[in-house]
Amino acid sequence: MKSSTLTRAEGLAIWLGIIGNALLFGGKIVIGLWFHSIAIISDSLNSFTDIIASLVVYISIRTSYQAADSQHPYGHKRAQPIAGLIVAIFTGIVGFEVIAQAVNRLLTNDRMQPGLLPILLVLGVLVIKLFMHLYVQAVARRTGSTALLASAADHRNDVLVSAAVLIGVLFSNFGFPVFDPIVAILIGLWIIKAGFNIGRDNIKYLMGEAPPATLLESIQDAVRAIHGVQRVHDVLAHYVGTMIHIEVHINVNQELNVEQAHAIGKQVQAVIEGRDGVARAFIHIDPLAVA
Repeated sequence: MKSSTLTRAEGLAIWLGIIGNALLFGGKIVIGLWFHSIAIISDSLNSFTDIIASLVVYISIRTSYQAADSQHPYGHKRAQPIAGLIVAIFTGIVGFEVIAQAVNRLLTNDRMQPGLLPILLVLGVLVIKLFMHLYVQAVARRTGSTALLASAADHRNDVLVSAAVLIGVLFSNFGFPVFDPIVAILIGLWIIKAGFNIGRDNIKYLMGEAPPATLLESIQDAVRAIHGVQRVHDVLAHYVGTMIHIEVHINVNQELNVEQAHAIGKQVQAVIEGRDGVARAFIHIDPLAVA
């Protein structure tokens, strides 16, 4: 279903990310500094960038729903993949910073202090982030928001990162503190990989990549079923932001007058633009001699 305004579910998903990450950042940085855990401190930096990313997602989604204007005749749908790309860049920067701090901790031989509180913190973070991931992912799939999909992927990565942090903290409490910076390095590498994946997934929307072939095939089948359409050919489509623009050539009986051919073309346009994810359909009508 197409929407022209920010939905309530999208708003809740965004503010859940902003508020949730702010609370998690505060708890992580306090406990991380208190117990000298580079893994938890690194994870807190991840939460800080998540706050910024959530704000970027909020701005981008609001922008993407703005109506077309003279400077943006096809709307503002590119705002969401741009936000996804910004999230990817922030994610990569954090990954490199985490690795740098962890290597420094290894070289200086600074060790984490054992304690129960870091374990409880990480367990709580893991549960909260799992809930955030599942909720935001459900909203993203329902609305088709690429910015929220990037945010959901980020929450998922945080679940895995928290699990890795938990392993490092547990080993440190059992007398193996070297595992804390080692896990932090692994976290950093994972964050960099996650940033790369988010960027790759959003660049296709900015570069005008073609939608899946199965979608184009189903659209051609629907057009062929329209009365008056003799043939369908030269179907081209690409993403304009998160939405699809499609160009279709149809053949109609050359004996039809202009008004009749135009009516068939408008019917084809309506059928295509009624598909979820399709913003515009451009129909070219070609004459065909019918025996």
